[in-house]
Amino acid sequence: MTTLFVALDVLREAASRRWLLALFALIAALLVAVGLSLEMRVVDGALAAVRLFGEEQPSVEVQSVEVALRPLFRGASFFIFYGGLFFGALVTADFAPSLLAPGRIEHLLSLPVRRSSLLLGTYLGVVVIAATAFLFAAGGFVVVLGVKTDAYVVELIYAGLLGALTFAALYGAMLTSAVFVRSAAASAFIGLMLFVAGVVASFRYQISPSFSSDLARRVFEAVSMVVPPVATVGNLAMEIAASAPVDTGGLASRMAGMVIFGAAMVALGIWRFERMDF
Repeated sequence: MTTLFVALDVLREAASRRWLLALFALIAALLVAVGLSLEMRVVDGALAAVRLFGEEQPSVEVQSVEVALRPLFRGASFFIFYGGLFFGALVTADFAPSLLAPGRIEHLLSLPVRRSSLLLGTYLGVVVIAATAFLFAAGGFVVVLGVKTDAYVVELIYAGLLGALTFAALYGAMLTSAVFVRSAAASAFIGLMLFVAGVVASFRYQISPSFSSDLARRVFEAVSMVVPPVATVGNLAMEIAASAPVDTGGLASRMAGMVIFGAAMVALGIWRFERMDF
């Protein structure tokens, strides 16, 4: 219960930050811009014409809305997934360092609150903020296209959930780095580097043969096996958004790996936090 109270405190703090509210306003503005600039003519459930920024788009085949919108949903999933991870790492980097700021941490530790609850509550609150942003962007895009075409394809929301789960794994490492260093810049750097490393790790089977040294190849394969495969999950998110068939077993195993990685990072942070003197 204490963990939930700490998470709610993080949410209240987030609501007071104008730059975070500005991020949600920016997402809303982008959705409105897409809605105003995109015009679609639907005839008997088929997409007959598309106008973007007032100009007719060439080579539009008459086909069902669900099929015609697949490339658009793939593109939207790409921007929501990768954009959400990138900006999420930047805008949430200072939550954990602010928790550990001199004066505030001493006050919190004087309360009847366990240290593990403080860290878990902070983690949970930030993940809820990120998940809200992912679902707001994905759900808003579904609504905009639904209003335009009368076809509400909800698969993009599932893709947004995958983005939120991936961010949860990355933020576990960001939170732990803040415990060790207590720096928002270091936390953001770890998040962005893990993001890039996750993209590289997704192509480890293609990259590993390029190493001339067996030792370097084995080190690369060992490290890339631990890093969350960001690009692999991103591709799965795009396929889901486009209503394409995916390997559910492979998706489940990758999501399980994400959960394990995030939990291990948070556990490491708690271990360090319990042994710190303030």
